[in-house]
Amino acid sequence: MTDTQPLRRSVLAIPANERRLVVEAADSEADEIVFDLEDSLAPSEKPRARTAVIDAITQHEWGKRRLGYRINDTTTKWWYNDVIEPIEAAGADLDTVILPKVRTAHDVTTVATLIESLEAAVDRPHQRIDLYVQIETATGMNNAVDIAQASDRLSALLFGPADYAASVGAIKGAVDYPGHYWHYPLSRVAHAAASADLLAIGGPYAADPGGFRAACSYERALGYDGKMVITPKQIATANTVFAPTKTEAQRAKQIVQHYREADPDDVVSIDGNVIDKETYRMAQQILSKAESAGII
Repeated sequence: MTDTQPLRRSVLAIPANERRLVVEAADSEADEIVFDLEDSLAPSEKPRARTAVIDAITQHEWGKRRLGYRINDTTTKWWYNDVIEPIEAAGADLDTVILPKVRTAHDVTTVATLIESLEAAVDRPHQRIDLYVQIETATGMNNAVDIAQASDRLSALLFGPADYAASVGAIKGAVDYPGHYWHYPLSRVAHAAASADLLAIGGPYAADPGGFRAACSYERALGYDGKMVITPKQIATANTVFAPTKTEAQRAKQIVQHYREADPDDVVSIDGNVIDKETYRMAQQILSKAESAGII
């Protein structure tokens, strides 16, 4: 057995002030639920929505599902109270805070320091609150590696395609682009995340179901661990694509067992293929995901 970790194949983002969506989220199979205080809300709704986040967290049964919320970015007047109010009222049940539009490592350390101060005043029965950050500006993309290394509270980087497109002036569909439109930013975020041993999570996709599956498959091929979804209809696809297949899981289990049982002084191989430390480490990761997903 390996040490299993919580999955983030599907991170369902919903506005907390939409009661119907909250109920649907509670009944869904999403690995994590994120209540949004940013893009899905008009400026006049934002302060009141903090109360909706608290109510959604404390008045529904979420089981073992991870819960988080997305604050407004640090250039706004809302972010400070976005952090304080939900954590003070519902911090014992929170797993994640998502910080959008991160530009520099300083954005990360500012929010991380505030969360650390709040945690000291909140009775938390389990591990500390994780911080996810969204890379969705040109400046943030330039600083992605520094951002990924900014705090040991970080556990994931997310790519935000819509705001990134606006930041660089990209116009998708204007021409027949030769290649995958988001290959560079997706790869850069994946590399930055891997350099700091963080998860990489893809941004939302609002187009057709076939395109969504293709987007998930492409991101998984680049090393992504999951995707932010915007409707429960996308959850099953994300959960399937970002989980190992049974064949992959069985192969990973074979590699892990063979490597552990081998003499440390011997060259370890299976079917003529050498198993080095990196192969073993990758197999451990696959096996952990498979065990968490109930595949093996």
